[in-house]
Amino acid sequence: QLQLVESGGGLVQPGGSLRLSCVVSGFTLDYRPIGWFRQAPGQEREGISCIQSSDDRTYYADFVKGRFTISRDSAENTVNLQMNNLLLEDTGVYYCASGRYCRGDGRGSLRNEYWGQGTQVTVSS
Repeated sequence: QLQLVESGGGLVQPGGSLRLSCVVSGFTLDYRPIGWFRQAPGQEREGISCIQSSDDRTYYADFVKGRFTISRDSAENTVNLQMNNLLLEDTGVYYCASGRYCRGDGRGSLRNEYWGQGTQVTVSS
């Protein structure tokens, strides 16, 4: 059974850091890119990053570039999202998804077939 499970969310002050993890089961990361998305209250879900399966190439949306880092741990079948210098507007539910392609503009992955349940990130002073 193919499954994605996010973890690592929480409450953090502006300027703080969090590390999200997406543990994948049922398939290997070597063959599918993983995208990260988020949804703020009252807003549509938006893509923020993606990591390619073939060569670990990474993509970032402009508004997280330089602050977020996506990485893959093949041994653990996990994709991590290190988030530094968090801003109030980073608050939302963060999801990982298994897609077919990474978007070239960094806004996640395309043709997503499987999603995790999400993890809440709250940035507040």
